[in-house]
Amino acid sequence: MNKAYLLTGGNTGNRKQHLQLAIELISQKCGNIDKQSSLYETAAWGKTDQPAFLNQALLLHTELEAPGLMRVLLSIEELMGRHREEKYGPRIIDIDILLYNNSVLQTPLITVPHPELANRRFALTPLAEIAGDRNHPLLHKTIQQLLEECADTLPVLRLN
Repeated sequence: MNKAYLLTGGNTGNRKQHLQLAIELISQKCGNIDKQSSLYETAAWGKTDQPAFLNQALLLHTELEAPGLMRVLLSIEELMGRHREEKYGPRIIDIDILLYNNSVLQTPLITVPHPELANRRFALTPLAEIAGDRNHPLLHKTIQQLLEECADTLPVLRLN
């Protein structure tokens, strides 16, 4: 069984409802979600003139290999109404694979670990909540260490 750490996020419509639907679809189509972080409200990264995002990290146990998992996650985004029109633009849902086992993989479809993970507080904060002691397979530091060293200063607020 493979372990995949995912990050879900969105900043349009009913953000909480969209993240919950993503969890349900991932569970139906990909495997068992064994851990969920809290929800975090985060300022938009990359293109800042848009509403704040809600983000959540998930631990998924799956029989899917990384490329197959990525294809299913992209189909879930499409099913939920995601349209890729503008880089870093507003979106109903975004589902990224942050880590997949201890794999290092780069294909036209997927790169794991996520190449920007160490630079994005909005990804590190929820991931540290559920996997703070997990090692990054390329940087050889824990997720908690990467969070402590992260230069990104955008606010990441845990919701109750």
